[in-house]
Amino acid sequence: MAEARAAPSTLLVTRNFPPLVGGMEKVNQHLLAALAEAGPVALSGPQGAAAHAAAGAQVLESPLRPLPRFLLGCAWRGWRLARRRPPSLVLAGSGLTAPVAWILARLSGARPAVYLHGLDIIAPSALYQAAWLPFIRRCGLVLVNSANTRRLATEAGVPSGRIFILHPGTGMPVLDPAAGEAFRRERGFGAQPLLLSVGRLTRRKGLAEFVAGALPAIVAARPDTLLLVIGGEAADALHGASGNEQARIEAVAREAGVAGALRFLGRCDEATLFAAYQAADCHVFPVLDTPGDVEGFGMVALESAAHGLPTVAFAVGGIPDAVDPARSGALLPAGDYQGFAREVLRFLQPGARAGFAEASRAFAAGMEWARFGERLRERIRQP
Repeated sequence: MAEARAAPSTLLVTRNFPPLVGGMEKVNQHLLAALAEAGPVALSGPQGAAAHAAAGAQVLESPLRPLPRFLLGCAWRGWRLARRRPPSLVLAGSGLTAPVAWILARLSGARPAVYLHGLDIIAPSALYQAAWLPFIRRCGLVLVNSANTRRLATEAGVPSGRIFILHPGTGMPVLDPAAGEAFRRERGFGAQPLLLSVGRLTRRKGLAEFVAGALPAIVAARPDTLLLVIGGEAADALHGASGNEQARIEAVAREAGVAGALRFLGRCDEATLFAAYQAADCHVFPVLDTPGDVEGFGMVALESAAHGLPTVAFAVGGIPDAVDPARSGALLPAGDYQGFAREVLRFLQPGARAGFAEASRAFAAGMEWARFGERLRERIRQP
């Protein structure tokens, strides 16, 4: 009788993992969970990661700061995990840990892989470009989150035959209009038009520029419009953090005469975020087209679609992979604030959201997390 073949094991090495908050962190959490369905998994990650890891995962944590200490700790603890259970695949959760993954893979006879998010290819650091990119190029499997990230990886010298697009996913919540009605009622919003922005406050997200360039026209046409901003400052980000971004947005709003149309709700729990998605009329995603800083995918646009909420966005970076203009919203050329305002006002018309809800959810369902896991496991089984 043939001997039973051992299930492949995976070691994930990453800084981007909960309890840190963000799209990259969410992707890595789902990467680990999806890989756990294929075989044993281990994680060398930041402090607090064990509480958020897949059931049964072996986890060793390293202090988050300073960065060199984290990278050394991640490598050492990754090696300890590899000694306990030799992996068949060592996966870096971003370009930052690609050198760690490649070295651990060589030491343990495993296949090195990396998941790239966009900015981790073009990060504007001479040291990073010289020391990190060679390890990314050497990885046998390079997962990327969008067609734009694939293009950036190819331009950076990654062999195209090693690159595989694996879009981030989304959950598919059961819609509850009553939650949206309660959200409005409890905050005194009534029937006012509500625009929603969700995500960490960084300059790349373009909220200040949207407030200056598009919100005045929207408010002129619909004076009772409110822009709800959910999210906090990007305190743990390695790139793109800009100090007090909320203060900058507020200053721009005062100068543009629309300060009364802004409401900052800060970081919210999942129940409040769900209710906000239900209550809003339109999600705005005015990301800037900034050299050296890129939006790799735009998970929040996909999550909005899953909630039946249309998104108006600029077609920059990987966002065109996350918004389908025929089904889930509208895409505008970068910097077209007049067009952006026009599209937002279209979605503020009575019944506009309801007309997009079914199509938006159908688009999102094609990239839900279960499908993400299936595509990941299918790809790693290939040589």
